[in-house]
Amino acid sequence: MPKLKTKSGAKKRFKLTGTGKVRSGQAGKQHGMIKRSRRQLRNQRGTTILSDQDARIVKKFLPYG
Repeated sequence: MPKLKTKSGAKKRFKLTGTGKVRSGQAGKQHGMIKRSRRQLRNQRGTTILSDQDARIVKKFLPYG
């Protein structure tokens, strides 16, 4: 049985936690920060956990975790 390939874009953008949840960077932080409120920027620091619906899609791209 051949090995499954991991999607290159997914391995750069997502990590799996120890319990199997999908961690990703915050959306809306690439550019245009001057338009965003200070409160929004504070809340977007660090990473976030994807919702179950989105995580199900990403896990197909990462077959071996």
